Amino acid sequence: MSRGSDAYRERSDEELARLPTVFRDGLFEGRVVLVSGGAGGIGKALCLLFGRLGATVVSCGRSPEKLATLEKSLAGLDVPCFTQAMTIRDPEQVDRLIAAAWERYGRLDVLVNNAGGQFAAPALDITPRGWNAVLETNLSGAWYMMQAAARRWRDAERGGCIVNIATVTGKAAVGIPHTAAARAGEINLSKSLAVEWAPLGIRVNCVAVGVVASPGLVHYPQSARPSFDHNPLRKLGDVHDVAQAVVYLAAPSGDFVTGSVVTVDGGAEVWGEYWALGKPDWYRIEE
Repeated sequence: MSRGSDAYRERSDEELARLPTVFRDGLFEGRVVLVSGGAGGIGKALCLLFGRLGATVVSCGRSPEKLATLEKSLAGLDVPCFTQAMTIRDPEQVDRLIAAAWERYGRLDVLVNNAGGQFAAPALDITPRGWNAVLETNLSGAWYMMQAAARRWRDAERGGCIVNIATVTGKAAVGIPHTAAARAGEINLSKSLAVEWAPLGIRVNCVAVGVVASPGLVHYPQSARPSFDHNPLRKLGDVHDVAQAVVYLAAPSGDFVTGSVVTVDGGAEVWGEYWALGKPDWYRIEE
């Protein structure tokens, strides 16, 4: 997809349900997958793909209305599901969600930490409240979810799989320093937990996402848009690209993968620039 008008169009649930996938039907039959932030964008693509592959889907988010729409879409595919309106920034709400999933289904197999948020702003203008909001959601919230899930797996004496949605950290993230800090912390935390929790049979990996076509791009300034497809493939990513990468890690295909970061960015990490507020004149090189 290009950075034209389609970059701001969210795929409909019907479109996501019809997209081809390399994974076989029934791959997650009998398994329960929890996706945080499942009501829109990448989260919705994750819920629908896992559901199409046979999983029972659990999700959470802040909007009851959006979660109700997700439930309706999953029901249309005959996917068993359960949602809960909440914030992952509250560890007590997280504990209640994990407990509810176990009480309802008697198991949890996969946790996908997808919920997150950010806003572009000059570093000198970010307030303590804005900084903490991003860190608490993108880092602390993911930690609460991982710890709560891992405690249940430990107590049940069974393993599990965690996949964290992160961002590309191999280069500077000018204009979103709070996100850069949170996601770098999330990635290193994941690597540390992959080692500590391996004896429990718990795998922990990350998917680092580049610029993906979504309505959220409209919130960035016009000057940022040349960065959107600044990668070797010269296009934006798609939410389905991310969902398939997560499924790879959560399925038996990922059984020998832990502590790793799968980068889905069209090669932007190795060649490309991303300026969330537009490229400053200081860095413009005249030929």
